[in-house]
Amino acid sequence: MINPEDNKSTPFIQRTTDYQPPRDLSHYLIGRPLATADAPHQTIGKAVGLAVFASDALSSTAYATQEILVILAAAGTIAFGYVFPISIVIIALLAIVVVSYEQIIHAYPDGGGAYIVAFDNLGRIPALIAAAALLIDYILTVSVSISSGVAQIVSAYPELFSLRVPISIACIFLITIINLRGVKESGAAFAFPSYFFILMMLVAIGTGLVRGALGLLGTVSDPPELEHFGTPINGVTAFLLLHAFSSGTAALTGVEAISNGITAFKEPRSRNAGITLVWMAFILGFLFLGISFLTRSIHAIPSETETVISQLARTVFTGRGLLYLLTITATTVILILAANTAFAGFPRLSAMLAQDGFMPRQLTYRGSRLVYSYGIASLAGMASVLIVLFQASVTRLIPLYAIGVFLSFTLAQTGMARRWWRVGRLQPDAPASVSVHPLRYEKGWFYKMVSNGFGAICTAIVMLVFAVTKFRDGAWIVLILIPILIGVFTFIHRHYSALAKRLSLENYGEPPPYQGRHRVIVPISNLHQGTLAALRYARMLSDDVTAVHVSMEPVQTEKIQRKWGTWGKAMRLVIVDSPYRLFLEPLLGYIEEIISSRQPNETITIVVPQFIPSKRVFNVLHMQTADMLRKELLSRPGVVVTDVPYQIP
Repeated sequence: MINPEDNKSTPFIQRTTDYQPPRDLSHYLIGRPLATADAPHQTIGKAVGLAVFASDALSSTAYATQEILVILAAAGTIAFGYVFPISIVIIALLAIVVVSYEQIIHAYPDGGGAYIVAFDNLGRIPALIAAAALLIDYILTVSVSISSGVAQIVSAYPELFSLRVPISIACIFLITIINLRGVKESGAAFAFPSYFFILMMLVAIGTGLVRGALGLLGTVSDPPELEHFGTPINGVTAFLLLHAFSSGTAALTGVEAISNGITAFKEPRSRNAGITLVWMAFILGFLFLGISFLTRSIHAIPSETETVISQLARTVFTGRGLLYLLTITATTVILILAANTAFAGFPRLSAMLAQDGFMPRQLTYRGSRLVYSYGIASLAGMASVLIVLFQASVTRLIPLYAIGVFLSFTLAQTGMARRWWRVGRLQPDAPASVSVHPLRYEKGWFYKMVSNGFGAICTAIVMLVFAVTKFRDGAWIVLILIPILIGVFTFIHRHYSALAKRLSLENYGEPPPYQGRHRVIVPISNLHQGTLAALRYARMLSDDVTAVHVSMEPVQTEKIQRKWGTWGKAMRLVIVDSPYRLFLEPLLGYIEEIISSRQPNETITIVVPQFIPSKRVFNVLHMQTADMLRKELLSRPGVVVTDVPYQIP
């Protein structure tokens, strides 16, 4: 309601409303709409944050070890002994990356991760490279995690192998619906499966270690047939080890998600996000090392028909009993729900890019549940396309995976190293710089700069190893996609910049008084009450009104001419012949003639009568002339298309 007391001294009127959206079918799927004021209450704590943002990293332990074995299989089973040493190196790399992102979380509490760090310290192009790499990685995260989860189902029920693509698409649809319900609700929905997976993996690894220490573990019974991709080689080579290492680094994907989504955490946001990151790192490290160690001990075999986790569980639990089924169920669910990390990160990152003018503005729109609905839907669509193209094969998707995230790791740590160098140039007693991300002197800046610089070198080396070893397997696709995406970002930004400059009121001044002519054209197909309503409206706009009838049937034209003498009110009626019974083309031809001969400062308005039936289903029974003319003429300057609705009871 309008409150006059609040608006006595201002031309602005603040109006409140009690309106609430009526319940419809979408509310049953994604929940009732939330008011903007509810946004602070939709934040999450550390426990739920671990489920939302760490599920991708934690779930990667279910397939990272297997991907190492797939590569090592080229040298035979004798090479499988290297899986544990390779895993140790990967965990060391994880520690380096986590230390860097812990610093990023506290330095940039508004989120954004590698994109914001690179933009603030390295410039626009490195930031766009990081953003493109992360967006590609998020799409692949959904495809790989869903495909891997379905692979667990296929391991337990091989007869479903031919249905893995439709099952994967159905899983993406389910996760999309859950994420559209909001961060808080999706986090609550994913919390139990995430912790159930951690519990079952701890039970499996603990049982395996105890049985191994007692000499009761044994090896995989009835193992699947050995599978490997590429040409078999004699002996273990350095290239093979690097290739296997690059495949195993998939375990690190998702580490950056927490830094991108800091704003989803409750206050103090940075502290809660940082603690969640450390929790995730310790759990990830233990699970990955435990699985790799036991996989080597039981002589597991990499296979598309039965996963390493399945072989590990049935060996540790001596068969396919209840604990085996619980482990497979937990692994399947966490792998499918791991896609939620991407659904939490992709929309936020794309919204930041859209706010900066590098992606469509629609991506900044928050839906009824205060989530970036367009970003969520876009991610689901692109991931589904990838799953169809690669037939939900984890091994075929992995070569595309991780190169983008390591590129973003490298740029983020390089940016942080430069940030600490800038901090070191400040005086200890100098006030913080005035900027979006203020700088102030900090003790220990040199050691932080060295640690970030060392981390950047390590992740850059891993990225190069990944690009070289996986190039022929499909990594070249990502290396091409990143420059293409940067080109798209630049194109969109130029459009928005040019549009903003064209529409800006800076130096615009007071617009001159309008003293031009106004010509109105009214297309008519018949003469009736709806036509007369449009003609009356046209006379309100201008005295220069011309009615235009496209003559396709002479008999119909004669009827209109007879009626015009009675109802035309001395207005002009132009009849345009159409010997080939075309309507739109002759009408547009006439309008184009008027446009080409119009005078300076003359505006031409096309007034189109439009019937509004009592029921929407009847719309298909009427020509949508206004819509057709609008599509054809909206790009012409000085031309306005207006439709005059005539409601038919």
